[in-house]
Amino acid sequence: MTESVNVCLIDGTPADRAGVAPSDRGLRYGDGVFETLAIVDHQPTLWDRHINRLTRGAERLGFALESAADRFSRDLAALTLPATGVLRLTLTRGSGGAGYAPPAHPQPRRITQVLEAPVRPASHWQNGVAVIELSTQLACQPALAGIKHLNRLEQVLARQEWHDPGIAEGLMRSTQGALIEATAANLIVEQGGGLLIPDTQACGVDGVMQMWVIEQAQALGIPIQRTQLNGALRADQPMMLCNSLIGLWPVATVDAKPWAWPRWYAPLAEAIDQARIALTPSVCVAP
Repeated sequence: MTESVNVCLIDGTPADRAGVAPSDRGLRYGDGVFETLAIVDHQPTLWDRHINRLTRGAERLGFALESAADRFSRDLAALTLPATGVLRLTLTRGSGGAGYAPPAHPQPRRITQVLEAPVRPASHWQNGVAVIELSTQLACQPALAGIKHLNRLEQVLARQEWHDPGIAEGLMRSTQGALIEATAANLIVEQGGGLLIPDTQACGVDGVMQMWVIEQAQALGIPIQRTQLNGALRADQPMMLCNSLIGLWPVATVDAKPWAWPRWYAPLAEAIDQARIALTPSVCVAP
């Protein structure tokens, strides 16, 4: 057993004894998928949802790890998870194949990594965040849309567009002009008393936390619509950002312009806190 917060297992073996082969297709081509989970009360949150998305992503790429949930669970059993932290699960196709052509019988490689919880200002949840619109666009590729594959170069390019620590996120559009998501968060937009979710059939990631929030909204009787978000952003159209670590953030400004406060933020954020499924200030506060 290990008590370190920063630990990594590769196929169940400590990384300092295993390592990743230079021929690994995840390293060479981004040929794989990953999940990032919050650790709360020594447990990974929304585990089944993340494992299901990881499995669907691997199957979409044309490979799968038999009993992925069981194998990653065995990795976790060898670790002592912190009270709060981050768990990253990475699954690559493994090594082999001639060039881009994958091996006929891949041997997927799994990487289980435990990291410290990131430190973020409580004001992000209390007062909202500043975001900007980015010029880097998301390429439309339906074959990869929705899954969380390892190729994040678009997000890397996008994240280089700002260095101001006062800006929490950047909004990204597709090459067709539709608003899709932020660099590391999903988007929820309020309109007419309901919630709009960007269509991800062409590009973007189907968010685990986003879907959890939407289910809570539906339980509250809030109308939900998945749609193309085209056209210019409007300050009277409130927005929220979400992912599995932050939970939910209200957007306070876009390109330094004040934005309407989301009506549904408070009850949805409260639901996340009550469920203890994200690294929010109330969850991360020291006992």
